[in-house]
Amino acid sequence: MTLPLSGLLVVALEQAVAAPMCSCRLADAGARVIKIERPDGDFARGYDDLVHGECSYFVWLNRGKQSVVLDLTKAEDKALLAAMVAKADIFIQNLKPGAVEKLGFPIARLRREHPRLICCSISGFGETGPLAMRKSYDMLIQAESGLASITGTAEPARVGVSVVDIAAGMNAYEAILEALIARSRSGEGATLSISMFDAMADWMTVPLLQQEAGSPPQRMGLAHTSISPYGAFRSRDGVAILISIQSDREWRVLAEKVLGDAALAADPAFATNVERVKRRAETDGRVVAVFAALDADALEQKLAGAGIAFARVNGPAELAHHPHLRRITVGTPSGSVSYPAPAAQNAAASRHYGPVPALGEHSDKLRAEFVAATIDAK
Repeated sequence: MTLPLSGLLVVALEQAVAAPMCSCRLADAGARVIKIERPDGDFARGYDDLVHGECSYFVWLNRGKQSVVLDLTKAEDKALLAAMVAKADIFIQNLKPGAVEKLGFPIARLRREHPRLICCSISGFGETGPLAMRKSYDMLIQAESGLASITGTAEPARVGVSVVDIAAGMNAYEAILEALIARSRSGEGATLSISMFDAMADWMTVPLLQQEAGSPPQRMGLAHTSISPYGAFRSRDGVAILISIQSDREWRVLAEKVLGDAALAADPAFATNVERVKRRAETDGRVVAVFAALDADALEQKLAGAGIAFARVNGPAELAHHPHLRRITVGTPSGSVSYPAPAAQNAAASRHYGPVPALGEHSDKLRAEFVAATIDAK
């Protein structure tokens, strides 16, 4: 089966997580992705060495790409990048603010010279505004956007994965797909700017609206600021089981069929979520007492039988053996690695995922290809 982006060329002047996330999805969909690396490589190659000596971040986000090493302080390598961009459908970059212009590749000029080119720049704060030139990383934006302030318990906390980078990368991917659709109709490329701060500010809409309504969200760990009962409660054998009650009907079912308290189910003091949140300590206390009297397996049977949504509070060790975990196997320079499959599934066809490149693995091949193309063009 021909993949949806087969035949498209992506040139990615990228590093770290956000842009590689975007270009990885493009590669998965069939695009040819040329990853431009500095002589010492994408610095994400060195974050750790936990996957056969390779970095866990890098093997996750760089499958199916070609790696070429360019020293963009040298005229011949600048000329090679220019030749690649001239052939490209999509140019992605997430260098520090102003760097791509200093290297001699201002986006406005690229768009003038190549009208069909889709240029996508990912940065901390976008192209305009008072902080546009500030250098930023995931955790800094988690703090700046307010996300860290509502995460954790006693103190603000970082979300345990690079959620800002991932959000920005996926925003870039969807913006590029939209631009490809528009180009198929108009013939015109696009200039796209993706702000990591904007990505997180968008996700922070509900906490912001709560703040502006006079009810600022609090850090509550695995509890929910707006819903009760919604949180993790321990079984008799010490297993943390999280339940999510989404409606007053579900509350009545929980009270009667799991907590075994028909009177509580009918009590008007707990009839609505607003009232239960007002009485959160007592509401949660009823759940705590019943959960603490049952072992996890028996408790899960009761919850499932009543149609109540629940989950065990797992860690990576439990995820590794989870019955719903789908894996893919990807080659790396040091051996194959198995890790979680992308979420999207196509019922019509399975998908092959290309290997992770060694630093500069395709340099000679790509230099020969694009130098030849430059000569032919003359």
